[in-house]
Amino acid sequence: MDSSLYLIVALGAIVAGFVQGLSGFAFGLVAMSFWAWTVDPRLAAVLATFGALTGQVIAAVTVRRGFDRALLLPFVLGGLVGVPLGVWLLPRLDIPLFKACLGGLLVIWCPAMLMAGNLPRVSAGGRAADGVVGLIGGVCGGLGGFTGAIPTLWCTLRGLEKDVQRSVIQNFNLSMLLVTFSVYLGTGLVGVPMLPLLGIVALAVLVPVLLGARLYIGISEAGFRKIVLGLLTLSGVALLASSVPVLAARAG
Repeated sequence: MDSSLYLIVALGAIVAGFVQGLSGFAFGLVAMSFWAWTVDPRLAAVLATFGALTGQVIAAVTVRRGFDRALLLPFVLGGLVGVPLGVWLLPRLDIPLFKACLGGLLVIWCPAMLMAGNLPRVSAGGRAADGVVGLIGGVCGGLGGFTGAIPTLWCTLRGLEKDVQRSVIQNFNLSMLLVTFSVYLGTGLVGVPMLPLLGIVALAVLVPVLLGARLYIGISEAGFRKIVLGLLTLSGVALLASSVPVLAARAG
């Protein structure tokens, strides 16, 4: 393989690992901003899933405050139903349109939350609503690998304390990534030629994830909220950037 490919993969994993260690999510978003232009899409999907999974394992061991099994369970159960549903919908759904709608929601709603200051907490629905949000996150994961966006937005609307929110999203994503990577392995998507790049990703994320997790510990509640909403906004921008040109070409 071209040596420049190894450099780009390593650089993307380093930056994405730091962001994931800091926020508990967004590895794929950040890594793809480096890899989308030069790495084969199928290879990039495997590397992003593996890197995010590796980072989540490291972060879960490093930052363990706020873990609440009862709170997490509905999200995970919903997500486990949602992932295969998303995979089933994948060939049947207009993916660019779906991405544009989700991206538009994030780009409009998250900056509004940032500017609004103190928002009332959403308390309706209880655990059942959490399960539905987990299901939506799982469907999004099956459709394109972005499991964390909607559950993260929901936890922010719930007004969860930062350690609790990070624990829910971190462990939800960890569960969904385990399922996704297992599917990749089971379907033969992970080939022997990918192993050197997988090794590079695993090594590249180690220190940045630990640094990000260390920085997270010193962040205030308000600061963490701003980081999360800022990353969600960037997620929306990325989704729009990948979908709007396709929809515009169709219309033309």
